[in-house]
Amino acid sequence: MATTSRRLGAEVFGTFWLVLGGCGSAVLAAAFPQLGIGFAGVALAFGLTVLTMAYAVGPISGGHFNPAVTLGLMVAGRFPARDVIGYVIAQVVGAVSAAAVLYFIASGKAGFSAGSFASNGYDANSPGGYSMVTALVTEVILTAFFLLVILGSTSKAAAQGFAPLAIGFALTLIHLISIPVTNTSVNPARSTGVALFASNGAMGQLWLFWVAPLIGGALGGVIWKWLGDE
Repeated sequence: MATTSRRLGAEVFGTFWLVLGGCGSAVLAAAFPQLGIGFAGVALAFGLTVLTMAYAVGPISGGHFNPAVTLGLMVAGRFPARDVIGYVIAQVVGAVSAAAVLYFIASGKAGFSAGSFASNGYDANSPGGYSMVTALVTEVILTAFFLLVILGSTSKAAAQGFAPLAIGFALTLIHLISIPVTNTSVNPARSTGVALFASNGAMGQLWLFWVAPLIGGALGGVIWKWLGDE
């Protein structure tokens, strides 16, 4: 088994890649309609970040890259409670570091304005103008199903070696559903990193993108303990 420092380092780098790749596609590429990636391209970018890092460093740390995933795995009995705080701190460090690098890159263009900076939000900060309650329910349900995919695809009964594909495609699908609603979080670390640099008041709404994914992650863990009892 990898040492604690190596596992935490893997979580930092994995979460860094998720935020840089996923949020970077929104901030840099989707901002230019002529490039044509749109919502679908951003959704795919998020899925690809998780897929690639799950293969690259998943064998070291388990490839969580998300506090809600860490909590859900703990609730499902797949991860020790004593390691949760360390993983969450590593994930937030990776997310904030990636957001800082992304801000540096994006601000290299004349006339740059951070704006929403790929942050998550509801009401005026929702891409589609969806309410706080709608955002809360959406994030809880989608995070719960994300955990079901993760727990099911990594179970002993699942085909070995294909879990990163299932998880990456699931995250892509989640983004295709919920980008118009919340700009898709299902990941408190991802939300925190970019909210720190946004200029649209995203920090004031950040609480929801911790509370809802954590509830959803725990709910997914509880459902799996009953559904897929190993």
